[in-house]
Amino acid sequence: MAFEYDSARLRPEAHGLLDSISRVLKSNEAGLSRFVIEGHTDSRGNSSYNQKLSERRAQSVAEYLVTVRGVAPDRLTWVGRGKTQPLNPADPAAPENRRVTIVNIGS
Repeated sequence: MAFEYDSARLRPEAHGLLDSISRVLKSNEAGLSRFVIEGHTDSRGNSSYNQKLSERRAQSVAEYLVTVRGVAPDRLTWVGRGKTQPLNPADPAAPENRRVTIVNIGS
């Protein structure tokens, strides 16, 4: 899911996506799997600031999934990746680099 420039606030359209994701995370198919929520930024700004922003983005998704959708907190961890893993390396400042991904890390 994407974020506005310099923001960790969930966009309104993210709520529907996160609601769908929460149903999968709480399903029998997900079992006891754990997930890491990874926050990312574009290349604008310094590395230290972007690291903190990416952490806030991941945390905002984790908090929504736990507090609003009831996902068990012990199934989620979150981490910030800063600007180190752009989705679009050809354009490091591209909006699609401002995102959060959720990765299944097994049980």
